[in-house]
Amino acid sequence: MSATTQSPVRGSGPLPAGLPAKAPRSRGTAIILYLSLGGLSFAVLQSLVAPALGTIGKDLGVATSAASWVLTAYLLSASVLTPILGRLGDMVGKRKILIVVLSLLLAGTLLAALAPNLGVLVVARVLQGAAGAVMPLSIGIVRDELPKERVSVTIGLLSAIFGIGAGVGIVAAGPIVEALSWHWLFWLPAVLVAIALLGAIFGMPESPVRTPGRLDLVGTGILTIGLVSLLLAISEGQNWGWGDAKTIGLLILGAAALVVFVFVELRVAEPLIDVRLFRHRGVWTAHIVALAFGFAMFGTFILVPTLLQLPTVLGYGFGKSVSQAGVYLLPTVVAMVISGVVAGALIRRIGPKIPMVIGGLAVTFAFLIPALGHGAEWQILLSGVLTGLGIGMALAATSNAIVESVPAAQTGEAISANTVIRTVGSSIGTAVIAALISSNVTVQGAPTDAAFTIGFWASAGVGVLAIIAALIAPSVRQSRREAAKAGVGNLDESKTAM
Repeated sequence: MSATTQSPVRGSGPLPAGLPAKAPRSRGTAIILYLSLGGLSFAVLQSLVAPALGTIGKDLGVATSAASWVLTAYLLSASVLTPILGRLGDMVGKRKILIVVLSLLLAGTLLAALAPNLGVLVVARVLQGAAGAVMPLSIGIVRDELPKERVSVTIGLLSAIFGIGAGVGIVAAGPIVEALSWHWLFWLPAVLVAIALLGAIFGMPESPVRTPGRLDLVGTGILTIGLVSLLLAISEGQNWGWGDAKTIGLLILGAAALVVFVFVELRVAEPLIDVRLFRHRGVWTAHIVALAFGFAMFGTFILVPTLLQLPTVLGYGFGKSVSQAGVYLLPTVVAMVISGVVAGALIRRIGPKIPMVIGGLAVTFAFLIPALGHGAEWQILLSGVLTGLGIGMALAATSNAIVESVPAAQTGEAISANTVIRTVGSSIGTAVIAALISSNVTVQGAPTDAAFTIGFWASAGVGVLAIIAALIAPSVRQSRREAAKAGVGNLDESKTAM
């Protein structure tokens, strides 16, 4: 591992000269607020445009398939820049890079609000995608700055906010477009981004934890090729055709590049992502859970609104408008808020494994209910509540599981990897569910009832994968032993990750 400059073990005595004390409660609360706003803005912007792609395409004079690049550009940018900016945060200071990231997010959001054509809008979305690094940077700042008794709860809240923001984006898109215009999908989040940026500049201290070194340019290039190829194939496979040479070629190139990336990172002195961390059970199981929940989260954000908006004449649709369908996702968002905070409190006492298992069970049952029958509103609502509980619980647990398994100075790169893996899961979920819906249609072109049943069963199956990974995850005692081997010395003081 690279040489690091770390803050001392919490509770181990007075701080050495030159290292600031932990943030007092009032300043800590302000830090949490600013980080929450930044994370919420990124997550909202990720999903907010999805329900409005048809409107955006029509207004800009392009087909909906071309307008889908508004989502693809954001996804690709976030996937590529998250590990790079997370690593830079560990190297030069998390607050410094957070300010850069939020500045790019604000610039991209303002440019998108003013975009006169699709090209400008896509460039704006690339700038916004840089904010994918908000998650790893925020969790690193929390770990470095807050007292240990607040860390697990705060990480739980910040993790849940990414799911909450995605849900809010789906819920709010319809009313905003109907009452104003699609440009306001960007004007409104810009306010939140501006507040978060000002908070980072004026209300947040710089973390004393550093990982000195240089950015791994070779690894960065290979990872970029791998992620862009893989995610471009997943995102565009439905439009190009899954058997098309472009799709297959990009999938092969992406997989090969990622394999090469692993070999390169094992041999360089200062890797972009220390892949050796993946050997720890607490890390790789958390990555599998994140992949599964990325799939499940965006699976439900496609399945449920689409089902609700189908006409009742079909016999299985609910005939709701875009705005009404969004309201049905409100219980999901509320459940995410509650479960994210509850998960943080549980993790403080019993560690992340049990909340991960609970989250996997909740999401599996959430999809089993509509898979067995989705003709009544109560089935949709109950499924939504369980989905929110499961996502909030599991995302909080995966972040905490990684934090307790890696050294403090590698928090950024480890959480970055988890964020990218969850993004890949979201892309796969979106592509798979969209393919199921579009390939099972009536003669009138509407999705069949069987398409939704298959989609719910597929998502339930992914939930089972999350349960298995969570059950394999180490217990608190096992995590401490693995962490000790990895050089994490701050886990012996309590039952918590910190």
